[in-house]
Amino acid sequence: MQLPSEFGSSSSGPATFGGTVSQKLDLELEEIKRYSRHLILSQVGMEGQRTLKASSVFCVGAGGLGSPLLLYLAAAGVGRLGIVDDDTVELSNLQRQVIHGQGTLGEAKVRSAERRIKDVNPHVLVDVYEEKMTAENTLRILAPYDVVVDGTDNFPTRYLINDACVILGKPLVYGAILRFEGQASIFNYRGGPTYRDLLPEPPAPGDVPSCAEGGVLGVLPGVIGCIQATETLKLLTGIGKPLSGRILIYNALDMTFRECGLQRDPSAPKITSLIDYDCFCGDQKGNKQSEKENASMAEATGNSAFQRISVKEARRRLEEDGWAPFVLDVRLPQEAEISKLPFSDLLCPHREVEKVAAQLPREQDILVYCKVGGRSAQACEKLAALGFTNLVNLDGGVIAWAKEIDARLPTY
Repeated sequence: MQLPSEFGSSSSGPATFGGTVSQKLDLELEEIKRYSRHLILSQVGMEGQRTLKASSVFCVGAGGLGSPLLLYLAAAGVGRLGIVDDDTVELSNLQRQVIHGQGTLGEAKVRSAERRIKDVNPHVLVDVYEEKMTAENTLRILAPYDVVVDGTDNFPTRYLINDACVILGKPLVYGAILRFEGQASIFNYRGGPTYRDLLPEPPAPGDVPSCAEGGVLGVLPGVIGCIQATETLKLLTGIGKPLSGRILIYNALDMTFRECGLQRDPSAPKITSLIDYDCFCGDQKGNKQSEKENASMAEATGNSAFQRISVKEARRRLEEDGWAPFVLDVRLPQEAEISKLPFSDLLCPHREVEKVAAQLPREQDILVYCKVGGRSAQACEKLAALGFTNLVNLDGGVIAWAKEIDARLPTY
């Protein structure tokens, strides 16, 4: 089903969507009762609810933003929902990813989300894609859907789905969160601005902290995800004023909303094909900046600026060989309060290691560790650039130490 060329912007009633298909999808008696609070809204009514039933939305990510978004779109009666995510449910997800629960730990997020959606509304058709979106599969995956919603957490995927939506002519409902602040907007709507107008070039790798590093208030994705769901329903039914050409910024600490205008850059190069977005973003992993991925990347490249050591080998050398390195923890202070190696010598966030270089020994081995090995590898690279040659990165970090050496250490 293709998007109509125009969405109604008046609040006087829903626009015709999807040609006559919405007229063919009559509501069952149970659905009329289920959606009765919609049906008595003059701006929605029977016509608007049939339109929602005939509509399809694709959500990229079944995490923090995807959780409230998918739940509310399902409850509202959107007929078809597509979900892509290649991750599994972890305990640390449950602080904010409310579509998942204790009973789905270890399960694929798309399957966990599908089950919950079906519990909310069995009338919704759910398509699940347990895979990573790439330049090879994105156009094919997105093609059947009317609206695409950005529930992702990394820059390469954001640029990928933006460019795919431009090529396919589909509106993109954007959301982003970090710490206590979130953003929302609509891109590629009736010739309006796209994500590239907001951010023509990606930030340098490491400039934007990850949620794993910087943290996120658990309710924040609920606020932004619900805004995205609201804008999606408005697009589908053609009511209200879409959030196109505007960036809505929410600050949870101050409980404030503010808007910034955004315009299309007429001189921007036309997007006609998809590219290598990991390369475009400097091989970084965006807002998520997964340390697991960074650590794997460091292992794959075999960076010779520093040595790498497993937690088991580190313990053996410490206990049997009398190895006595200087131990540098490059996490945030609040992380060290949760869990730390008892033999740490200095705590300094990896972004600031240059500031403590004078405190580090140059004739003694320096064992650098973080949560799982990604940030410590970056710290080693920074110190190597300052002339340190005795650097050893602890692969797997404090999490691997807790899992393989000392189960008494808390994990997070």
